[in-house]
Amino acid sequence: MTHTGILLFAHGARAPAWSRPFEAAARALKAQAPEQHVALAFLEFMTPTLLEAGAQLAQEGCQSVTVVPLFLGAGGHVRKDLPRLMDELAQAHPGVAWHLSPAVGETDILIEALATSALSLARAN
Repeated sequence: MTHTGILLFAHGARAPAWSRPFEAAARALKAQAPEQHVALAFLEFMTPTLLEAGAQLAQEGCQSVTVVPLFLGAGGHVRKDLPRLMDELAQAHPGVAWHLSPAVGETDILIEALATSALSLARAN
């Protein structure tokens, strides 16, 4: 049996409350796909880091992990920092196939959800 994982990757912030929506998304993902190993990681200010969360998934026996950037766009962090971190993951855990997905903000489903949410908020005022 092949163990697979999904590693959600967010920016991070100094304010602890900032991570709540991302933690909620990780819980929802675990509920939707209980067969997947799921971890949440942060680029800066918060833990675990991408390398720490990746190590956790490797320790859990994942042989294939998809890293999903929880960014609205593919700015410098997604285009520059993340590929470097992906290389570090591959070097540290060569027995794991690491895959990088596009940023969630580039998906049609999230773009529609943002528009729907904005309209709902505007109508509430």
